[in-house]
Amino acid sequence: MPQDPETMYRWRRWTPQQRQQILQERQDRHHPTHSPAHIQSDHTSLYMITAACFEHRPVIGDSDQRMADFSNSLCDVLVDVCEALFAWVVLPNHYHVLVDAPELTPTLKQLGKLHGRSSFNWNGEESRRGRQVWCNAAETAMKSEGHYYATWNYILNNPVHHGYCLKWTEWPFSSANEYLERVGREHALRIWRAYPIYDYGQHWDPPEF
Repeated sequence: MPQDPETMYRWRRWTPQQRQQILQERQDRHHPTHSPAHIQSDHTSLYMITAACFEHRPVIGDSDQRMADFSNSLCDVLVDVCEALFAWVVLPNHYHVLVDAPELTPTLKQLGKLHGRSSFNWNGEESRRGRQVWCNAAETAMKSEGHYYATWNYILNNPVHHGYCLKWTEWPFSSANEYLERVGREHALRIWRAYPIYDYGQHWDPPEF
């Protein structure tokens, strides 16, 4: 589905001060990116969870404020219900998260409640009562350490892949900048080169910082 050019490029007009304000708000709400986990067996509690808007309509991306508010609400839910929130990204029509969720069913249940609340609020704001906003969330278990790190790379670079920005650190609605601040540019680039995105499409170039 073609992206709306205004939705795609308005994020690039954000000033460094605006981006820093969003980053500071997340830090004030205690949304750190935790240290990477080490997978010791195929029996894991590490998952990528993905949810998309119905028919991939950019309902989340209706406004900058909606994107920011939903990002905060999503992180609040996951920090409360999961052992760790490793990486996340919110785009105008879907989101991805990488979590340690020993109890997966309660995690999906809480995400379902978040979807219900956001649907009710957004449909009210747009006078669209009865509109279906979300598809169900789906999880993918991490099969190996390589799969885990490739998924991490995939999540943080998803805005570039979908054409929303040129550099993954430009996108304000993800954990990319917290990750880069914590591990440093060189380490992030080593992880990118060591764990390419095998299962997530081709023609992925090294990330721009």
